[in-house]
Parts: sequence; C-alpha cells; structure tokens
Amino acid sequence: MVKVAGTFGRSGVHDYVLLRASALILLAYVLYFIGFVTFTDITYSAWVGFFSLTLTKVFSLFALIAMLVHAWIGLWQVLTDYVKCTALRAALQFVLTSVAFIYLLSGFVILWGV
Repeated sequence: MVKVAGTFGRSGVHDYVLLRASALILLAYVLYFIGFVTFTDITYSAWVGFFSLTLTKVFSLFALIAMLVHAWIGLWQVLTDYVKCTALRAALQFVLTSVAFIYLLSGFVILWGV
C-alpha cells in the first residue's frame, strides 16, 4: 500500500468514509440552521441568542471541522486528478488548505466571542 502524505485519511476507503461523514455533518448543520431561520423571526437579538447557545456553538464548530476535512480531501483528489504540474499542484494545495484553516480559526474565534 502506498502512503500518500497529501491525503487526510490512511487509505482511499478511509478518505471515502471521512468524506461521507463530513458531508452528513454539514447536511445536519444546514438543516439545523434552516430550521432556525424558518421558525424564528430574524432579529439581531434572536440571532445573537441563537449563536449564544452552547449547542449551536459546538455544532458550528463540528461543522467547521467537517468543512476542513471535506475540503482537504476534496481538494487533494481534484488537484491530483486535474493539475499535473507538481509545483503548481503543491502551491494550490497549500494556498487552498491554508484558506480552509483560516476559515476554521476565524470561525472558532467568532463563535466563542459571542
């Protein structure tokens, strides 16, 4: 078995399971968010109250981590399939993965700052 440093998981099956699990977490978060928007009169105080809930903060953090895992694996798969120049692929993977980490860190700071 070939070990590839660019993948998040240990094998293709592990990556497949991580991708599907992260997609389910993101789907659950979107449905949770849509439920809030649908059944609540959106005001600033309602918005702050919603994101002040510990459940929402933890769920949002899980969704951010799922986004990072999903993006990491998806970017690696797409870039290895379609970008043949190794230097360009490495640069794109570095930049795009760095952006995903910045999203995670800024989301963490924003969430726990409420």
